[in-house]
Amino acid sequence: MPPDPRGHQPTSTAPLAAFAEPDRPKNLQIRFITVGGSYVDVTGPGEHADKNRWNCHGCGDSSDRPGEEFLFCIRPDANNHAANCRAIWLR
Repeated sequence: MPPDPRGHQPTSTAPLAAFAEPDRPKNLQIRFITVGGSYVDVTGPGEHADKNRWNCHGCGDSSDRPGEEFLFCIRPDANNHAANCRAIWLR
């Protein structure tokens, strides 16, 4: 958290490193930020393939429909997970 120009101290006690963006894999299709400040990555070969999947860096949850993971199907699932996950990624 950057210093406040008015001299107020930051109120967060979370380490700043917890909110650093993880490395981006080569096959990253979409990245969502969670309400907890972590990330959900959608990775795979792309829109017309059924081998995409999502993985949350915060809680470790992931998609679970092997062979049915077209990008248009898992995008809403990954987004919904990001909208609800409060876990913080601690490397």
